[in-house]
Amino acid sequence: MNDAEKLEIVCARAWPPVVERPLGQWRLRWADGFTGRANSALAVGDPGIAVSEALKAVCDFAHDLAIPAVVQVIEDDAAERAVAAAGWVEWTEHAAGHRVSVLTGPLPDGPAPDGEVLDEPTPEWWELAAGDRDPSDAVRHVLTTGKVGYGVVEADGVTAGAVRGAVVDGWLHVSRLAVRPDFRRRGLASALMHALAGWGREHGAGSWVLQVALDNAGALALYSRLGCTEHHRYRYWGPGPGACEDPQS
Repeated sequence: MNDAEKLEIVCARAWPPVVERPLGQWRLRWADGFTGRANSALAVGDPGIAVSEALKAVCDFAHDLAIPAVVQVIEDDAAERAVAAAGWVEWTEHAAGHRVSVLTGPLPDGPAPDGEVLDEPTPEWWELAAGDRDPSDAVRHVLTTGKVGYGVVEADGVTAGAVRGAVVDGWLHVSRLAVRPDFRRRGLASALMHALAGWGREHGAGSWVLQVALDNAGALALYSRLGCTEHHRYRYWGPGPGACEDPQS
């Protein structure tokens, strides 16, 4: 595997689906619809069979578990060209943005007195990070499995911001960064990131990795200020007309 593929495996381990089935080195994933990453086939490495046959297996898996048939592929990779040749098209229906920049950078030094990282998520953390104080079992599984820290920052007596960090193989995977609208532009997002960086160092991480939609200009600017640069990009692909027939229909 090349470096981009290896990093995608790290990110996948930091974002575990409820159901995961290997297809050679590909991974078929389901998490009851929570996020594209946990409900798509990660098409990196060798599926062990022809790509056209692997895509049929993706379709069967998706039909069995009632999710759209989608593959996550590194942009401009040989696998992406093979997926396109099989009649699949860019899956622009993904609400969070179907093209994603994968950023990396060294963890910054220095204390973060305004933020802390909890061992267990609070209802306020769930509300900010997942949009629900009492999320589904699938959401809980994705966001709490592994070596995970739950960053929070308080302001004016309330939890004003939240972020999730997961450590895998020396990488700190960062996700679900959120600040309440009334508390934005106060530096709270930066405080959260610095607090999470300290937690990551304590748990053996030396660098962080983030997956950010290309149209999320605010997040990309924040992470650039924190020293992150683009490592590679990926995008989602779905079947074109007639490329993924449901055998049950």
